This record gives sequence, structure tokens and C-alpha cells, in this order.
Amino acid sequence: MKTWRRQSRAWYIAATDGESESNYPPALNIRLQREPLLKRGSLVRHGMFRPFLVTAIVVCTGVTFQTFASAQSIHNAKIEAAVRAVLEAQRDAWNRGDIEGYMDGYARSSDTVFVSGDNVMRGWQSVLDRYKKSYNSRDKMGVLTFSDLEITIIGKDAAVVLGRWHLQRANDEPHGRFTLILRQTKQGWKIIHDHTSSA
Repeated sequence: MKTWRRQSRAWYIAATDGESESNYPPALNIRLQREPLLKRGSLVRHGMFRPFLVTAIVVCTGVTFQTFASAQSIHNAKIEAAVRAVLEAQRDAWNRGDIEGYMDGYARSSDTVFVSGDNVMRGWQSVLDRYKKSYNSRDKMGVLTFSDLEITIIGKDAAVVLGRWHLQRANDEPHGRFTLILRQTKQGWKIIHDHTSSA
């Protein structure tokens, strides 16, 4: 004896060894002939492999995304560290009275832009001349600090920095905001655009 029960698109087959395929229900017998690899007495289900395939794809996609996100996070951290290093080097150069060392943070290019107030200067040399004229003594240079830095990475070789600057001098404390655009060049990360304002 054998029993047949169909439930939710699945055939559950209870058969004894050696029974003829002709004893199976006609529809199932046709399928068994078309799919000889399916064993008699096993579960025959339409699309039974599909859930496993979908699960495998989802798992692989998740692992790939996590790997990419981790690599991207590491890359961004390296960029942020490099950008901070530029500003720290500028601060240190300024505080030892080295304006040219400070200017090493800018790209030595005629395309470098410096905006302050209503003035726009173009070219590395023009910006250097402006600093030397405005800060021609150690007293005027004072002690420079940067704070509230916000670094936004906008590409594999570009970043934007928003921050505050402050000069501690004997008779006053000028301060304000700045926005910088930096790019990675053959000489390292350099400022290509500086917009500085005074409070």
C-alpha cells in the first residue's frame, strides 16, 4: 500500500522499494520521467532550491558590502589624518615665525585662490606676498590655533575643511572662520582654495 497526499504544491511520497513508477499518480509519474535524477521516495517540490539560492545571494551581497564599507572607512580615515597633518604643520610653522613654511600647505600653483573680505587673490606667490605684508613681525603673527574642524571628503583626492582660526596677540585676539578645499597632488595634500573671514 501507498498513500499520496498533496499539500501546498508539494508531493509527499510514501512508497516501498521496488514499486513501479506506473503506480505513482500520472502527473508525478510524468515528472519523474522528465527528471530522472529525482529519487523515488523523496520530497518533490517546485522551486525548492530557489530559497537557498536567494539566501546565498543575500549573504554574499552583505559580505561584499561590509568589506567595501570597511575599506572605504579606512581610506577616509587616512585622508582625514593627512588633511589634519597639513593644518598642524601650518600652525607649527606660523608659531615659529615661518611664513614660507606656513605657505607650504598651499599648492604652488597659479590656480591657488585665497579669498578674504572683498579681496580675491590668485596664485601661490600672490598669497605669500599678502601674508608677508600683513604679518611682517612676530608680534603681528601672534600664536595661531585652529579649532572646530569639520572635514568632509568629497572624492578620493579631495576634501573640504570648515573651521575656526584664532590669533593670540599682546593687544588683541583676531579670530574668524575659514573654509578650505584641499586636493591630493604629487607633492601631497595641498590647499587649492582658502576662504577666510574675520569676526
